[in-house]
Amino acid sequence: MNTHYDIVVIGGGPAGATFAREIARSCPEKRIVLIDEKPRTGSKVCGGLLAPDAQKVLAQFDLDLPKCILADPQIFDVKTIDLATGITRNYQRHYLNMDRAAFDEWLLSLIPENVDVIRGRCHSLTDQATGKVRVEVDENGEKAEFHADIIVGADGGSSIVRRTYFDSPSKLYISIQEHFKDDGGDMPSYSCIYDPETSDSCSWTIRKDGYVIFGGAFDIKSGREAYFKQKARVEKFLGHSFGEAVKIEACLLTSPRKTRDFISGKGHVFLIGEAAGLISASSFEGISSAFLSGKYLSDAFASENDPDKVLKYYKRKTAKLRLKLFFKIPKMKILCSPLLRKMIMKSGICSIEKY
Repeated sequence: MNTHYDIVVIGGGPAGATFAREIARSCPEKRIVLIDEKPRTGSKVCGGLLAPDAQKVLAQFDLDLPKCILADPQIFDVKTIDLATGITRNYQRHYLNMDRAAFDEWLLSLIPENVDVIRGRCHSLTDQATGKVRVEVDENGEKAEFHADIIVGADGGSSIVRRTYFDSPSKLYISIQEHFKDDGGDMPSYSCIYDPETSDSCSWTIRKDGYVIFGGAFDIKSGREAYFKQKARVEKFLGHSFGEAVKIEACLLTSPRKTRDFISGKGHVFLIGEAAGLISASSFEGISSAFLSGKYLSDAFASENDPDKVLKYYKRKTAKLRLKLFFKIPKMKILCSPLLRKMIMKSGICSIEKY
């Protein structure tokens, strides 16, 4: 590992991997390091569905998804359940069911070899009088440090980069999900669940490669209690027990509420993906925004040298994306309003009938 880099990327998810891949190709002279905390095996705290917007961006990158990343079954609809009213509706959807951890590993494998990849956790960022940033990393239990000119935060809802240099998002949830053996019972392949008694957001069930995942977004302070209460309510509603969990996972999840929740950067620090607040407030879909913001920031560095000009370019390129995500906020408020949701679901608008 070098002692100095031009750019350090914190986070190796879709945003960080895309940025590192693209800038390594467009600016091969830059010394770049990516720090990825995720283990090489194990799952990602995510439902693991690839939305049409993300599929479109992969096509624009001319990337074909390897078959080994796909999971069974492939899903063509979502069953929406309102526990408060007992109303259920089915809506057609075009997601790809995939192994999210394998997906992230595939994206990392596309990064050129001129990028150093560290499997570790960044635990400190300190500005120096020289204008550089000291980066401290815990790699397999060993401490290491180096200096960098530019910091790119791509480390999700709990971003250390955002916490160090900017305000935290106005709304954070704790996302909790468990994995259960799929016993073949009458469980929806994919469902979206609303239960105002336990959460002001949504939850989900997804069948995946012989397992059923149940998860949701909950208030940080009471999240664990609310999760298990809601799980019991879902089991009662479905008339089917999930059984004994084989795995439980949790992470922080961002939900933007206002325009200032979208932060592009300042000075020598830039944010992409969920760390920048670029995630849908209504569905928590963030992979497409991760791809695009990583690409746009790479383009900015390829076009400009001065960090202030890079930031202006990046803000200009992401303006349409930020506007699109801003309009997801009122959609979220409609879907999470018990009264409005009841009216929409009772009407049956856009729903499909099951034969």
